[in-house]
Amino acid sequence: MAAAASDATDWTVCTICLEVFDNPKALPCLHGFCLKCLQRYFNDNSPGNEVPCPLCRTQFKIPSDGLRALRHHFFIQHLVDARNAASKSTDEVACEVCLEENKGSSEEISTATVYCIDCRQKLCERCSRPHRRMKDGSHQVKPLGAELEQELIQLRASYCDKHKDKQVELYCYYCDENICLTCSAVKHRNHKSGEIPEVAGSFKPRIDEDNKRIVSAVNAVRQRSEKMKHYALEFACKIESVHKKVIEAGEAIKCLVDHQVSECISQLQSVKSDSAKRFEVGQEQLQLAIVAMESFHTYSRELLDKGRPSDVTRAASELHKRATELLDSDVTSVQCRLRHVTFSPADVTQLTSFQLIGKLSTTYISDKHGNVF
Repeated sequence: MAAAASDATDWTVCTICLEVFDNPKALPCLHGFCLKCLQRYFNDNSPGNEVPCPLCRTQFKIPSDGLRALRHHFFIQHLVDARNAASKSTDEVACEVCLEENKGSSEEISTATVYCIDCRQKLCERCSRPHRRMKDGSHQVKPLGAELEQELIQLRASYCDKHKDKQVELYCYYCDENICLTCSAVKHRNHKSGEIPEVAGSFKPRIDEDNKRIVSAVNAVRQRSEKMKHYALEFACKIESVHKKVIEAGEAIKCLVDHQVSECISQLQSVKSDSAKRFEVGQEQLQLAIVAMESFHTYSRELLDKGRPSDVTRAASELHKRATELLDSDVTSVQCRLRHVTFSPADVTQLTSFQLIGKLSTTYISDKHGNVF
C-alpha cells in the first residue's frame, strides 16, 4: 500500500525508481513518475487500456499515442531543476564567444564569469562588455553561480511550450493552459483568457479552500482508520474466542462419542464373554453324555461278546435301566443360547443436519451510529 504523503516528502524523487525524476510525466490523479518508469511498469499494456496509478490505484486510460503523450509534470520538473542548480558544481566553464571565435586555434580561451540573459550566453569579462552597452539598452548580464541558476529556472518556466522564445503572459480558461501572445492571437483567438498573475491570484483562494477541505477529509479518514483498527483488533479477539468455543464443543462431542463407543465395546465384550461361558458349559454337557453313552456301548458289547449267560441275565435289568436313563436325558437338546449381535451405525447424513457442535452465524460489525465496518 502506498505511504501517505507528508511534509517530509521529497517531490524530486520518483516513487518507483527512488531516484531524481527523469522526464516526469503527470497522471490525471496528479501523481508524477519518470516516463521510463511508467513504460516499464505498464510494459504489458497497450494504448487505450485502463490501468491504475502505481501510487493511489486511480484508474486512467493510456493515451492513444502511448505514455509519452502524457502531460509533462512542469512543477516537478521545476523542483528538479532547482535541486540540480543548488547542488551544481562551481567548476570553471569556457566563454562561449571565445570558443566560437577561436575554434581550431591554439589561443587560450577565457573562463566565463557572467551570463547574458538576453542572449543566453556564458561570457568572460571581456566578451561581456558589448552586452552591457547595447544601443537599444543594456542586456541583463549577471554573475554565474547557484543564484543565477535559480533565476534562470524561474525564467525558463515562464516561456511558452510552443514558442520557445516567447514568454507566457496569458492563461486560457477554455484550454486550461498558459499561453504567449502569439498563441493567443492564433490558436486561442476566441477563447476567454486573462493575465497569468491575475488569474493565479483568483485561483489561490479556491486552491486554499480545496486544500482545507482535503485536510479535513484526511483527518476524518484517519479517524475512520483508527476506528477500523480498533474494531479489527476486537474482531480478531472475538474470532479467537469463537475458535476456542468451537474446539471445546468439538472436544465435548468427541468425549461423548468416545464414551458411547466405550459403552458399546464393553457391552459387546460382556456378550462375548457370556456366550463363551454358555458354549463351554454346553460342550461339557455334550462331552459327558458322549463319554457315558460310549462307556455303556463298550460295556454292553463286551458283556454280549464275552460274558456268560449268567452274566447277561444278572446285568440285563441294570443295563436296560441305564440305557433308558441315557436316552431319556436327550442331551441333543442341550443349547448354548448364543445371542445374535448386530450393530446399526448412525446415519451420518442425518447427523450433519443437527449441527452437533452448534451453529456458527455471522453479522456485520457496526458502531453506535449504525456505520458498518
